[in-house]
Amino acid sequence: MNHAAQFLNASEAAQRLGVSAKALRLYEQRGLIVPLRTAAGWRAYGPGEMAKAADVVALRALGLSLAQVAQVVGGDSQCLEAALAAHQAVLESRIHQLAGTVEKVQGLRADLTRGEAPEARQLAHLLGTTAEPRVRFDLPWPWGGEPFELHDIRPINYIIGPLGSGKTRLARKIAETLPDAAFLGLERSADDGADALARLAVDPALKSKVDRALAWLVEDGATTSPALIALLAGLESDGPAVLVVDMVEQGLDQATQEALIVHLRNRATGARPLFLLTRSNAILDLATVGVDETIILCPANHSPPTCVAAYPGAPGYEAVATCLASPDVRARTEGVIAWRPPSNGG
Repeated sequence: MNHAAQFLNASEAAQRLGVSAKALRLYEQRGLIVPLRTAAGWRAYGPGEMAKAADVVALRALGLSLAQVAQVVGGDSQCLEAALAAHQAVLESRIHQLAGTVEKVQGLRADLTRGEAPEARQLAHLLGTTAEPRVRFDLPWPWGGEPFELHDIRPINYIIGPLGSGKTRLARKIAETLPDAAFLGLERSADDGADALARLAVDPALKSKVDRALAWLVEDGATTSPALIALLAGLESDGPAVLVVDMVEQGLDQATQEALIVHLRNRATGARPLFLLTRSNAILDLATVGVDETIILCPANHSPPTCVAAYPGAPGYEAVATCLASPDVRARTEGVIAWRPPSNGG
């Protein structure tokens, strides 16, 4: 047996665990994992350390801080109670939803045995959508007025497309059309986040929430920056029922983006839906898209936007994949804006 094949380098271990290499180093600094070192000084993660790291990742997914994770690993499981109670509530909610869906399926099967084909409306309910769209409007330029409908708004909704595809215009229109929605634009990072810092200075409750989220992110490898603080000030603010965020990765390095999307996925049940414009494969990792996430593609040829399933071979999947780039590539193209027609051009 090749024992060397059982060991992974930091990049391989991080990829397998779904975290950043920086997060692994933080786990090591806290004494939660102790990777071996090669003769050249490189970290090497064997099966034992990978199992320990997987436990850390699982506990973090329950919302525990690294300090709490250390307590659990050390034998003090008291802090698990609140986290497990919250997780149980999420699971019970999903069970309730699934039980209702099973009843619908049973009813449709019974109808089929009687020779009664289901109506499109019934199938829409079965798929978790409603007969009436949650949002409907005529598409702005560059589409030319075609109707757009979105039936199912999930906790995280990605909007993606190449430069010039109209994705920002679509996002703004969604924010304008949905009741009680807000658009968080790129101006959030203006003046190195000075506006956000001033806002936090006069709103202690918001500052507390931002500080808590920031601490969680830093423990998972994020780098504190004005761009991150400005983004969190918008994400953690009270008010709008739906938030549309322009280029969520703006000004954030790869480890921060990876920590951020994990944080957003771990939000409490019932948290407001997010529409995230992105072209970063650290934010939108097609291999990790879950059932609570939707991908909306704005095609390059300006055909109407469409929802794309996150599996190879699905219509539009390859187009989505080609729009995504690594954070370092995104950083080199940051600020590039597609040509737009004069204001009288629609």
